[in-house]
Amino acid sequence: MVEVTIRTYERRDAAGVADVFYRSVREVALSDYTPEQVGAWVPGRWDAEREHRRSGDGRLVLVAADEPGRVVAFIDLEPDGHIDRLFCAPEAVGRGVASRLYDAIEAAARAQGIQRLFTEASEPARRFFERKGFTVLERQDMILRGVPIHNYRMAKTLG
Repeated sequence: MVEVTIRTYERRDAAGVADVFYRSVREVALSDYTPEQVGAWVPGRWDAEREHRRSGDGRLVLVAADEPGRVVAFIDLEPDGHIDRLFCAPEAVGRGVASRLYDAIEAAARAQGIQRLFTEASEPARRFFERKGFTVLERQDMILRGVPIHNYRMAKTLG
């Protein structure tokens, strides 16, 4: 387990969140998707301002920051229970960071009275969410920027 602090997103985290998103898809997702699929999914980097508009739109965003304060992972939760994004920097994958972030966001969802969580998960995320008690509802095959790619609609009822 890597030492991180889990905290609520702040504007200063925008560049770090954008970097983690880009590197996670471009490096980690290559284990399950082709380079063409990865390029269609994330054709380029987001700037910090674009990321802040998304992360600051009212959703709950939690970040995992290492000792110097660098963002190494993040997760978000929309008010309806939708987990839109959960991404880890390549150097944080497999070190318990995503699990800690997920547990914190589920606790926040329960505290808000959210009864059901749902997401659209990539191949690697599907395996993670299944370990956290989510069920695959369906595989979604789509064309993204002219490239066939898939993900999974998944859900979990909070008891």
